Amino acid sequence: MTHKATKGYYLPEPSSWPLKGCIALICIVAGGANWMHQSSIGPYFVLFGFCMLFYLIYGWFGTVIRENRAGLLDNKQVDRSFRWGMCWFIFSEVMFFGAFFGALFYVRVIVIPMLGGTQDISHIVDWPAFKATWPLLQNPNPALYAGPESVMDTWGVPALNTLILLTSGATITVAHWALLKNRRKTMLTFQLMTILLGISFLCMQAYEYGEAYLEKGLTLASGIYGTTFFMLTGFHGLHVTIGTIGLIVILYRMFIRDFHAHNHFAFEAVAWYWHFVDVVWLLLFVFVYWM
Repeated sequence: MTHKATKGYYLPEPSSWPLKGCIALICIVAGGANWMHQSSIGPYFVLFGFCMLFYLIYGWFGTVIRENRAGLLDNKQVDRSFRWGMCWFIFSEVMFFGAFFGALFYVRVIVIPMLGGTQDISHIVDWPAFKATWPLLQNPNPALYAGPESVMDTWGVPALNTLILLTSGATITVAHWALLKNRRKTMLTFQLMTILLGISFLCMQAYEYGEAYLEKGLTLASGIYGTTFFMLTGFHGLHVTIGTIGLIVILYRMFIRDFHAHNHFAFEAVAWYWHFVDVVWLLLFVFVYWM
């Protein structure tokens, strides 16, 4: 491809990747619904959907990387399009977590005080022992939903994980600075450190989940405290996993010298995503573990 072809805004050929993505998501959602209704075909649909989704990510991202290597994306307007696209993606993630934080606040501020207060006297007849406290260890109907034995610790694993993620935010910033200054050894070292910190976070969270299930009796079936805890921390853990995979891919591309100071948006996009994950964890630490 000649340099002359890169002067204008690059428009790729019609692609089947979006259609494949829709099929993958439909299979995951439909399979999950059937799985929850104990249909034998449900798990196979979910497995097929995830396999197709991984194939989609590998193929679509690979196509964009090849276009970038060919010089097709070396254009200010194309770069601006990518940056706006990443901004809107992160905004959608903000709304995603906002929904779960909203559910947490709704339960804590409105539902539990209402059930345990004077405005709703039904609990006096139905659940006379219920007290409006948070974290909720004694559910309104303990026979149906047995509450956990104790709450999650604040200054143990969660505090350590907070330190780990804050440190990873610093290391990826140093890696970005080294890339801009063409300090290759520093760039690779701090990028690897960021990956190791991300893996350490996931290992610590897996240990914490084991402690929650085996020692504290905190599960998805232990009432609203368990469901909000695992939904928020679980989806955040999924995002950390995705971010860590992205960091590994970026490290590989650093090794093969795909980036330079004036063309490295893929690294910036993953770094933005990682900083977003850091901010979400800080909110989780404050509102799920501390307050």
